[in-house]
Amino acid sequence: MSHMIGVDVGGTFTDFSVFNQETGELFNYKDSSTPADPSRAIVKGVRDLLEIKKAASEEVSYLAHGTTVGTNALIEKKGCRLGLITTKGFKDLMEIGTQRRPSLYNLQAQKPYPLVPSGLNCTVTERIRYDGSVETPLDENETREVVRYLKAQGVTAIAVCTLFSFINPVHEERIEEIIHEEFPEAYVTISSKLAPEFREFSRMSTTVMNSYLGPVMEKYVNNFRDSIAKLGIQVEPYVTQSNGSIISIKETIDCPIKTALSGPSAGVIAAAYIGKQCEADKIITFDMGGTSADISLIENYTPQVSNERYVEGYPARIPMINIITIGAGGGSIAKIDEGGALKVGPKSAGATPGPACYMRGGENPCVTDANIVLGKLNQKKILGGRMDVDIELAKNAVKTKICDKSNLDMKRAASGIITVVNSNMVRAIRSVSVEKGYDVREFSLMAFGGAGPLHACEVAKELGMKEVLIPLHPGTLCSLGLLLADTKFDLSRTKIMNGEASNLDAINEQFDNMVEQGTGLLDKEGVPSDRRYFEFAVDMRYQRQNFEISIPVPTGKMKEETLKKALADFHAEHKRSYGYCKEDAIVQFVSYRVSAIGVIDKPDLKAAELHPEAPIPAPIEVRQVLFQNSDEYVETPVYVRDKFVPGQSIPGPCICEQMDTTLVVPKGWVIHVDGYHNLKIHDEEAK
Repeated sequence: MSHMIGVDVGGTFTDFSVFNQETGELFNYKDSSTPADPSRAIVKGVRDLLEIKKAASEEVSYLAHGTTVGTNALIEKKGCRLGLITTKGFKDLMEIGTQRRPSLYNLQAQKPYPLVPSGLNCTVTERIRYDGSVETPLDENETREVVRYLKAQGVTAIAVCTLFSFINPVHEERIEEIIHEEFPEAYVTISSKLAPEFREFSRMSTTVMNSYLGPVMEKYVNNFRDSIAKLGIQVEPYVTQSNGSIISIKETIDCPIKTALSGPSAGVIAAAYIGKQCEADKIITFDMGGTSADISLIENYTPQVSNERYVEGYPARIPMINIITIGAGGGSIAKIDEGGALKVGPKSAGATPGPACYMRGGENPCVTDANIVLGKLNQKKILGGRMDVDIELAKNAVKTKICDKSNLDMKRAASGIITVVNSNMVRAIRSVSVEKGYDVREFSLMAFGGAGPLHACEVAKELGMKEVLIPLHPGTLCSLGLLLADTKFDLSRTKIMNGEASNLDAINEQFDNMVEQGTGLLDKEGVPSDRRYFEFAVDMRYQRQNFEISIPVPTGKMKEETLKKALADFHAEHKRSYGYCKEDAIVQFVSYRVSAIGVIDKPDLKAAELHPEAPIPAPIEVRQVLFQNSDEYVETPVYVRDKFVPGQSIPGPCICEQMDTTLVVPKGWVIHVDGYHNLKIHDEEAK
């Protein structure tokens, strides 16, 4: 058993990475996605890979995949029929929310689609006080009547969220027992197990979304597991979490909300790994695929994680890698709007029909069509020659939908499409960097995805960034990330107390309880004791503030020295984020976090010897290319990236083609090939 397989399901293509543990070979593959049933593309791709590598299914030692099934179910509102049980007097909390208005002056703003249908948000008599004491016991007879009512209404899942259950879960646990007695086939989520933190609305919405997705994800992952087993693969597959780690099928069924950003998170994990190879500790990731572009920030080789993100209008109190997604991909559709302005995205042509040049019936001009017209993409074949494209169809789409509806000629129309989509991505990158207090010029831009390297240098130039990094296989980096992920369980508890030495015992008690729980979870995953470790953090705030900053703290018993260091780190981070700090103010410890991590075997990628004297390979063709901020096409050499040798330097302008992507390097930029075959591209003019 020597083959490790990672699978990332995208909107247009499904990507595969295969690592042979015996030979050290890393092989990548792409195939069209099957949106109606994503598992079909996975099964077909795995079968094709085994044939290509002449490997038996029994040789697969590891299989993990990132899924968009949960995300799509939320976007398309195709979850299950759901019931909610909460404390009497609080049944409308999902509609009330936080009372914050995201569009302050928009009186017609639409609220998020209600996941709990009218009449299915039920209450029971019970009350836990803020200190965990029982004020009103649970009325069990009433609870049974509520469960029977929900069953009669045809629900398939129930969410349970009562007041202060994160301090004392006794009532929620009893409600869960009653549901299993009265309605054993129902999918159940209780908030005290999923998100035992304060703030009622975010805890309830997380619980509701988890139950809403539960039956859908259960059906999908069981079907996926059965399909893989029919191929003869004997290992239990894993699924990626939004925090960049992997979990078992059972854990996925129990906590499907943890997969809300499953696919993109794997790419960020791989980017952090490649960053260490390139010795770049400050990276902004730029993952541009067929449908969207995902942006994230990495500092000190560590991705940033948010403990709460909004998903389809609802807060999800689940740790997720901080990724900004915009509708800007190769399939993003360009149009002239009613005011005569050129717009690109967020609507995408997807896998079917795709861009006009794909010859699948698409009639709308997309970003990919514009790149082909400009000569940046191969005008005959892509995917390493496996897929034909037609430049005349691309030109016709641009002409009929853009040129004929504006005063733009073909050259300006195609160039304008790229300018607009680049501007959209520049704004997204600024939102995770400049708007958060970072100097974007100190970062390297790591571009991946099928379309990222096409736009990377132009986007970096506009931002003032001087270095672009391109991994060896950028078009399939997310699937590679699945081979680099560990098992991880993020645990949390809320107990508000001042960050003082007198509270050290109470603080350590919180951590000890979560370490014990995390140890049990790693035991269930079968992680050996010598391959596990823990990471600690505390959410802190100044007294009377309403938002917290999460600060990492050393693992183990917190002592006075580590307490002082944690407080100093909080003041420094508060100043970086908000421009000030108050070192004499009382700091409250609000929530405590422990990540229980199990280390998984990973590919061992070796660096090759550098040969700076090696001659630049001969171009396969010289193509007319129109670069941004240029009025004329330029004769540009086109190279096959596989021919590059570590240590070489290749000046722009040039085009570098490979199976999974195309790299565009303007004049003034120089490519340097490192020992891992990563491309470091520098703006020599800026230097």
